[in-house]
Amino acid sequence: MKRVGLFVKEEYEAKKTADELEKWLIGKGVDVLRKKGVPAGLKKTGEDIPSAPKNLFCIFVLGGDGTFLSAVRWIDNHDIPILGVKFGDVGFLAEIAEDKLFTVAEKILNNNFRTMPRMRLDVELYRNGNPFVRETVLNDVVINKGALARLAHIKTYIGDHYLTTYKADGLIVATPTGSTAYSLAAGGPIIHPQVPAIIMTPISPFTLTNRPLIIPDTSCITIRLEAKSEDIFLTFDGQTGLAINDKDYITIRNAKKPISLITMPDQEYFDVLKAKLRWSGGRV
Repeated sequence: MKRVGLFVKEEYEAKKTADELEKWLIGKGVDVLRKKGVPAGLKKTGEDIPSAPKNLFCIFVLGGDGTFLSAVRWIDNHDIPILGVKFGDVGFLAEIAEDKLFTVAEKILNNNFRTMPRMRLDVELYRNGNPFVRETVLNDVVINKGALARLAHIKTYIGDHYLTTYKADGLIVATPTGSTAYSLAAGGPIIHPQVPAIIMTPISPFTLTNRPLIIPDTSCITIRLEAKSEDIFLTFDGQTGLAINDKDYITIRNAKKPISLITMPDQEYFDVLKAKLRWSGGRV
């Protein structure tokens, strides 16, 4: 018997459709595990939800990008294919719209689908020289200042080589998947998900020549704050976060295990990109 996960946004239409999908799956002889999406709002790091059972055949995510990112955290390091169903505003991470759900679900149950690996980033925070927090992100890790803080001074190294000290409102380190999220809003480039790269995008840099930088996915980034830095925060995929100080340092590198996104054969990335960004008159 196949066992399928449903990760559902706490919103009326998403829950109503999830009820219909759950009933339909049970009628097909499928065991269903349903999980409520995490409510919106940044959580403290350490408030993790338990990992999904590793024997799930796949996971359907009904919600927006925030719900999808929460579902990815639920998967943890298990190799479970995941499909996003759009119920949010933009839904860059959703593969299909609601009206195609049951047609696509039928194909998935019949193993008529393919998956595309999406790289993630392993982020480790060291405090007083000791490991303190470890997170894995699909989109990005962000260092940013509080509303009333002065510019953040962010010392950045690539491997053992000093790169620069960003004087900015913050710094975004993103995957190609995350290139269409916060990094894009901050002026970063769009990177195709199959390009092996990491993007570093400063947020409102004081030095205008500090531009977004694309580096190989084999790189290890180390970040430290200059002395007496205050009111600086580290956030992971916009889901969890914590305050950091000049006694901390952060390492960021390509994660060993990517996420497997379920894709449809007739879905072309560039067509989705044009539609989401309304290029050439495209509609969301």
